[in-house]
Amino acid sequence: MLGIYFSATGNSRFALETFIKELDSSAAIVSIEDSTVMQQLGKADEIVFSYPVQYSAVPKFVRDFIDKTANLWQGKKVFVIATMAAFSGDGSGVLARLLKKHGAVITGGLHLAMPDSIADEKVFKRPFEKNRQAVAAAKQKAQKAADRYKSGHPCRQGLGFLPRFAGLISQRLWFGHRTMKYYSKGLKIDRAKCVGCGKCAAVCPTGNISVQDKIAVSGKKCTVCYRCVNSCPMKAITLLGDKVEQQTMIEKYI
Repeated sequence: MLGIYFSATGNSRFALETFIKELDSSAAIVSIEDSTVMQQLGKADEIVFSYPVQYSAVPKFVRDFIDKTANLWQGKKVFVIATMAAFSGDGSGVLARLLKKHGAVITGGLHLAMPDSIADEKVFKRPFEKNRQAVAAAKQKAQKAADRYKSGHPCRQGLGFLPRFAGLISQRLWFGHRTMKYYSKGLKIDRAKCVGCGKCAAVCPTGNISVQDKIAVSGKKCTVCYRCVNSCPMKAITLLGDKVEQQTMIEKYI
């Protein structure tokens, strides 16, 4: 068994680690950003793929990875874990359909509600204790889902017609187009706060950020994962909002 993930604030990595640990503590877990991921994917027959939903859709960076590895999915048995702030409808299903196009066999799906990664919009923020409870609940749910998987009755959240309809109507129909291409407007970087530490550039999955003259500079290839916004020690970066309200890296809650 192989665990594959893409994670911004650590939610999807944590979910995968929890699920896999219950199944096979010796199983390898690898990020889609890892240089060895294609080699490991090619050798694996049974896979758990964990990722964060955006607008009930697959983030552009994850979609590109699926396209790049299209010839490796034929016949693979894949269980999909989708992490989200609250509700996505068919979070697991939307990725499952992409994988099925390349020959994967979908064995099940799991939805886990966790702290929202959108750090610069106050409406999405919850108190610390609520987020801690959400992570604890997600861990328990992932463990139970692993038990069901072992018993031969895996969860199938998000894989049917009704979840697909719910995902389409609730978010994807209105906002899903935003995940079909990279965000080109650029990050908003407060030059008065930025100290040029380079942490944002180091964690960016698309290489969209660089440091020039001791100031972070944004390019036009943002996948809206919010990793830089949540990682900046000076809270100098925003994306959709204008102020960092609450950074939600998973380590705060475990």
